[in-house]
Amino acid sequence: MSNTPAVASNDLPIQAKVPVVSLGMAIVLGVVVSVSAVGGAGYYLIHSGKLRLQTMPPAVVSSGQKTRSIQMEPMVVNLADSTGEAYLRASIELRVADAVGETDKESKKPEEAKDKGADAAVRDTVLAVLSGETSQALLTPDGKETLKKSLKDALAERNPELKVVDLYFTEFLVQR
Repeated sequence: MSNTPAVASNDLPIQAKVPVVSLGMAIVLGVVVSVSAVGGAGYYLIHSGKLRLQTMPPAVVSSGQKTRSIQMEPMVVNLADSTGEAYLRASIELRVADAVGETDKESKKPEEAKDKGADAAVRDTVLAVLSGETSQALLTPDGKETLKKSLKDALAERNPELKVVDLYFTEFLVQR
């Protein structure tokens, strides 16, 4: 009797093998599915409002004046293109300087009441400026910077009590 492994006729010894390629593909597929599920759940929670991101604490402007952030809801505006079919979807965050005489005790008051009226005036100003723009002007290399300057100037003119230090686009989509 010989001590050699059992072999089928003219074949190699019978062994249980797992193909390396199949194992690698299964691992990669598992990682992709897991990352997609976690990313999708995070996206849903953030955009549904069930998970709130931290807001930035008041920053200090170079002059030593404190600022606060005003996050505006996304706006959809028809642009002034000749076709009438172009629109802009934009979300804007304003960095606003606090009043000079405001103390810490006063700054902790609920701001919703005083910001609701100001919010309507600010939205009206922003919508008026945005609706006067064309898609061609916005899509130029300096289009957003020019728009930021126009918005700051219009806000300073129409809402002088609101001291806009800076303006950020958090969403900007031009559709033609």
